[in-house]
This record gives sequence, structure tokens and C-alpha cells, in this order.
Amino acid sequence: MKRRDLIALGLVAAALPARAQTQRVVSVGSALTEIVYALGAEKMLVGVDTTSLYPAAARSLPQVGYMRALSAEGVLALKPTLVIATTAAGPATTLDQLKATGIEVPILPDHYDYESVVAKIELVGKLTGKTAEAQAMIAQGRADMASLAAKLAAVPARPRVLFLLSMGGGAPQAAGANTAADGIIKLAGGTNAVEGYSGYRPLTPEAMIASRADFVLVTRQTVDAMGGIEKILAQPALSQTPAGKSGRVLQFDTLLLLGFGPRTPEAATQLAVALHPELARAR
Repeated sequence: MKRRDLIALGLVAAALPARAQTQRVVSVGSALTEIVYALGAEKMLVGVDTTSLYPAAARSLPQVGYMRALSAEGVLALKPTLVIATTAAGPATTLDQLKATGIEVPILPDHYDYESVVAKIELVGKLTGKTAEAQAMIAQGRADMASLAAKLAAVPARPRVLFLLSMGGGAPQAAGANTAADGIIKLAGGTNAVEGYSGYRPLTPEAMIASRADFVLVTRQTVDAMGGIEKILAQPALSQTPAGKSGRVLQFDTLLLLGFGPRTPEAATQLAVALHPELARAR
């Protein structure tokens, strides 16, 4: 995480009001909503965005729309005193409108590394008056990540992992750099099988073959949409990769794998064991 982001979060935390326990919070972003629940501050929530599907209790809260397409009117109707969001939220005009009303709208950096997770937990803890709980969660998370890093240090191989997001029609979307998929693959001791671009882009059959992927990583939602892993493996180009030839397709829940929230140590560990079976035998 960049130094300027840490400084900005520190300034926000220093300006927090003492009325944390009476906050009316709208959470925009699945990771932030998970953190609020994990800290035991869910009674402060008055609304969430449509990506906030975990835990299941969050689904019963009023929704303010998709995180990238918020409307000021929908948020203001819930009379929040605090709107927490990441840099993925928008549009900027809506966030500016909310700030102009006097509502606190701290924006947290949305990077894909564990330090960003720590920053989210720390600030949400301060905003909700759950500082002690946040520090305990951070300590446990750091310990889990340190344990995983120590185990991975003894594993020389870094298998090539191809993350495919959408395969319903046309060329599948593959994750490049600066994506949640790229971040979790690295934390789990893998190497992103595609290079040369950021974000998600359609992958041609030639590029899929050239990826030389050892594993294909998908979400369970993608598997369901495709009608099963067999349909994924039936892609002609994929069958020419090491992953396709060996049938190595890994599937994870979307929010667990890509959320970069309090469950990230769990997600990284599960993926690491899948990529490095020797870790399971070493337990």
C-alpha cells in the first residue's frame, strides 16, 4: 500500500467524531460490509450496495444500488451519518453530492494486497468504535499470512494460473495485472499466466494456448453459468494447455476469492493448498 494512502487514512481517522456508536452507516463494497459484520458493528448499518452479499444477513438490508452507479437520492433516503466506500465506488459526482450535505464519506484505497485489507479493517474499526476488535482481527490476519508465507518460502514452484471471469459468449475474459485475481494468485504462491496488460480483457484462443497455464481458476458462479467444469474444459484452446490436459480447474466463491476483506487469509491459504498440494500433506 502506498505511503500517501496511509497518510490520507490517518488524517481521516484523526478527524473521526466521538459518536461512533450512534452512526447510521451505509457500506458501499462487499469487503467493507464484511468487515462491519466481522467487527460486530452490523447494528449501525442502515444500507448496503448490491455487491454486499456476505454474510447472508446483509442481503436483508436496504440497497443503494451498484457500487459504481450510486445515486445520491437513494443513499440520502436512508439518512446516513457515514458512508464508507472504496475507490471503486462512484460516480464521483454522487460522492461529491453526498459530501456536500455534511455526511462523512471516507474513501478507502482498493488495492489488491493484504496491507490494503489491514487499512480497511483499521479504519472501519475506528469509524464504528470497534478499535480493539479491529486490532485483534488484524493481528490474527497477519499471523495467518505470515504462516502462509513461511510455508510458501519452502515451495520452489510458482505454477502459472489463468483466471477466467466470463465465458458465456465470445472470448473469455482473463485477469491481467492490477486485479483482485492477480493479487490473490500472488498471495497464494502462484504466477499470473497472462502478462502485458492490466484489468480484464478478452483472451484469444492463441493467447490462451500461449499462457501455458498449469491451473485455470474460476468462480463458482462462472461454473454454474457455464453448466459445469466439463463445459469449461471443453474449450478447444484450453485443452491445449497443461491445465486443460490435466483437467486442473479450481473453483472458488467469488467474494471469498476476490473480496480482499477479512476472509482473505482464508482464501489465500485455500488457494495455496490447491496450487501446492504438498502444503496439505505438511499440515
